[in-house]
Amino acid sequence: MKPRAALLFCILSLLTVGLFVLDMTVGAVRIPPGDIWAALTGGDCPAATAKIVLHIRLLKAVVALTAGAALAVSGLQMQTLFRNPLAGPYVLGISSGASFGVALFMLGAPLLGIAGSPGFTALGVAGAAWVGAAAILAVIAAVSRRIRDIMVILILGMMFGSGVSAVVQIMQYLSDEAALKSFVIWTMGSLGDVTSSQLALLLPAVGAGLVLAVAVIKPLNLLLLGENYARTMGLDIRRSRLLIFLSTTLLAGTVTAFCGPIGFVGLAVPHVARLLFRNADHRVLMPAAALTGMIVMLLCDVISKLLTLPVNTITALLGIPIVIWVVLGNKNIA
Repeated sequence: MKPRAALLFCILSLLTVGLFVLDMTVGAVRIPPGDIWAALTGGDCPAATAKIVLHIRLLKAVVALTAGAALAVSGLQMQTLFRNPLAGPYVLGISSGASFGVALFMLGAPLLGIAGSPGFTALGVAGAAWVGAAAILAVIAAVSRRIRDIMVILILGMMFGSGVSAVVQIMQYLSDEAALKSFVIWTMGSLGDVTSSQLALLLPAVGAGLVLAVAVIKPLNLLLLGENYARTMGLDIRRSRLLIFLSTTLLAGTVTAFCGPIGFVGLAVPHVARLLFRNADHRVLMPAAALTGMIVMLLCDVISKLLTLPVNTITALLGIPIVIWVVLGNKNIA
């Protein structure tokens, strides 16, 4: 690894730790870093402070780290696979597919009289999101085999997302008041609604997705030069594409299930990582995108708490300028 890249990784790691601590200090009740350290290590601090740190803010900060890394890596994989800087889980309709699955479960379960424990609900929401995201990915993959124009694929992805959103609106219209309220709150995006039991499912699922992402680093590097070149180098395109899709489904689908549809992180963060590291090698770019995603989500969470706004609005305000810069600066987009 080049000295510049190593220095950047050190800086980003320190920034991540600093924002992680800051995220736990900021809130309705400001807690000094000393009390946070005491709560985390079992030291002397007020019982109410320890409860806030361990049961609320620590969970939220861990979710921010997990969601940032997952969305950034899934966006990077989609941009490389489709060879387009505007590809991402939100733009391609993957998040919409996951949202559709969650809507089927959250709005449909009460209508069918299906109820269960919190663990059953968490598993049902996650499973529905995985199925929805995988279904949209399968459709996009099928279309991409027939249509080579990436812009057409992106437009179709947005159309699929719009169609799914229309179906979700119909389901909202037909659902009961309690289920509707729960779903509307979920669509606003939140890092603070994840419980410890849900986190026990979120972390392994995202971890599995990240392991798959690391496993496809070499295929992603080959795909940068085109599928024909990758085939000549002996790459099994179908298997690699399946692994990438599975990784993206686990990453984007799981985060969407528990945190709601968080936009622009998967689209914008990979470009920030490329700008910082000036490197297209996924051995460097993937951990760089994951770290940058963690920083962005922690920063968005801090800002959202200071301004008391949904985290989705902050990610949009930070991500939109980056997307505009990519569109204006990339001559391959027409």
